[in-house]
Amino acid sequence: MNKIALAVHGGAGTIAPELMTPAREKAYRGALDLALRHGYAVLEKGGAALDAVEAAVRALEDTPLFNAGRGSVFNADGQHEMDASLMNGSDLRAGAVAGVQNVKNPISLARRVMDNSSHVLISGNGAFEFAHQQKVELEDDQYFFDDFRYQQWKEVVGSDTVQLDHSGSSATPPAAGDKEKKFGTVGAVALDASGHLAAATSTGGMTNKKWQRVGDSPIIGAGTYANDESCAISCTGHGESFIRAVAAHDVHALMVYKGLSLAEAVRIVVHEKLPKLDGDGGLIAIDRNGNIVLDFNCSGMYRGQVGADGAFHTAIFR
Repeated sequence: MNKIALAVHGGAGTIAPELMTPAREKAYRGALDLALRHGYAVLEKGGAALDAVEAAVRALEDTPLFNAGRGSVFNADGQHEMDASLMNGSDLRAGAVAGVQNVKNPISLARRVMDNSSHVLISGNGAFEFAHQQKVELEDDQYFFDDFRYQQWKEVVGSDTVQLDHSGSSATPPAAGDKEKKFGTVGAVALDASGHLAAATSTGGMTNKKWQRVGDSPIIGAGTYANDESCAISCTGHGESFIRAVAAHDVHALMVYKGLSLAEAVRIVVHEKLPKLDGDGGLIAIDRNGNIVLDFNCSGMYRGQVGADGAFHTAIFR
């Protein structure tokens, strides 16, 4: 029996330690811990890595603390447009959705795209039509409403400013003058007892985004990648930069083509390649041996991990 391992993230960015109150930190760590437990419960029973990452990301989508699912930011029209993807390392199957609305758990719709269609990525109205056909759980606009996200949007609505998600939520309001820049994507990576890898990523994108902008989260190879030959990756950061860097796949490529370790491959992508493209952010990764790397080039990343020993760890700062 192989090692089992799981890691999750709730976004990276410029997170000010002095603004992280004990109550706020407890809320974030609690949400990360809950996501780990949902995913690890699958792995403990001998379940598939793909099921584990879906379960973990669903838990993160269900809390308004993170910019995905229920806590998604508002676009320029005052609506929520969500993106998600997941990938199976054993056969390289993948599923993704972009610009979906009213879907409670976009990651599960992405799973349906993988399992029940001949496509990898579907978007917008077509994705919503597919959601109806697949009978996935839908929610009205009120379910996704969060007052803190709404106030963020009100600050920039009507302008050309596209705003990165700022830390906090209506449940844990930020201090006055809080201008933290946080990439509120969520994600999970896992290794199961059969030695298979999987990755999943979900996001609400950028506040006040226009023209149905899509970031790296639903793009296989940019924000999400899994291959049993090497590793599973979920990214969080400035989406345009991660797309241009093909960040997730680049970690795999450095391992397979150059023979680098997971830690070294991640270091090169996160600290050498991405900064040249203004690529603030980070990623979580697991390799085929159960090694876990959680790395970022900004002040913090909401993250957690659990290995074969069953010990749960969560962190925000370095």
